[in-house]
Amino acid sequence: MAGRFTPRTPAVSRRQPVPGQGRAPAPSRARIWTPPGPLDLSLVLGPLRRGPADPTYRALPDGTFWRASRTPDGPGTLRVSAAPDGRIDAAAWGPGAGWLLDTLPALLGAGDDTGAFRPRHRLVALTHHRRPGLRLLRTGLVLESLIPSVLEQKVTTDEAYRAWRLLVRTHGTPAPGPADGLPGGHGLYVMPDARTWALIPSWEWHRAGVDAKRSATILRAVRVARRLEEAAAMDLPEATARLQLIPGIGPWTAAETLQRSNGAADAVTVGDLHLPGIVGYALAGDRNAGDEEMLALLAPYEGQRHRAARLILLSGRTPPRRAPRASPRDIAPL
Repeated sequence: MAGRFTPRTPAVSRRQPVPGQGRAPAPSRARIWTPPGPLDLSLVLGPLRRGPADPTYRALPDGTFWRASRTPDGPGTLRVSAAPDGRIDAAAWGPGAGWLLDTLPALLGAGDDTGAFRPRHRLVALTHHRRPGLRLLRTGLVLESLIPSVLEQKVTTDEAYRAWRLLVRTHGTPAPGPADGLPGGHGLYVMPDARTWALIPSWEWHRAGVDAKRSATILRAVRVARRLEEAAAMDLPEATARLQLIPGIGPWTAAETLQRSNGAADAVTVGDLHLPGIVGYALAGDRNAGDEEMLALLAPYEGQRHRAARLILLSGRTPPRRAPRASPRDIAPL
């Protein structure tokens, strides 16, 4: 059940400048959607945020969320907020506005089969009960999740977030619509298209702190962007195989991508530095668990292992820290 769709045409007179341009944009398109059950926008959309200064994403204190995307129809900006009665109010700008509104229910987890999940541990059951608004999103866009996931390979999150921020602001385009006036110091940006990614010179990758291995992986991916985007319509095994045909994309990167692009409830992240220990500690008191132990503990959730892992992370039951955080590397001066 996808909920009810109520189209809405905003007043044409409420035009605002396009970021970086001196002309008014076309009027935004809008939509009101009623989800089939409880929906927490911060939980659903949170995985799309790549750090507190992500140039493609903004969460405002009033509960409004902004997102800039490069859709199959072109750049688009989406604004979503929840009304007190539970309805979702959305508006979009740019060539991709129609696509963003058409796919809004999927983005917000309308296709997520929450009824298939059966908690097997008390901690998971309690968190599941306390977070009824959790749904697994589905963007339908592969590259926009794949590229930042590649940037996050084997580096600290701060390093990866900085690289994403610099590359998108330098080589992306200002998001259409009124998003340049948002709080936060910078407007929203749409990430570069595949051709622009391919043309980024080596010294720009270096300045962003991206080593040759990760930049080469991204370059290989964008050269077959169309084929990779087809994975958004595939089942998890086929989509995983399609992504892993690219050298440099392994199980970790594929899972992190397909969790977002495909709403893959079973795309459990293996090869992660922290997740096995968190799952092991939460479910068995074993902070030293590896991938094999984690997969054994998650085996009762076959088909829903990613959802179970998210609920464990949301439970807050994590092992106490024993060592200082890894220090970020700065390769730019090298």
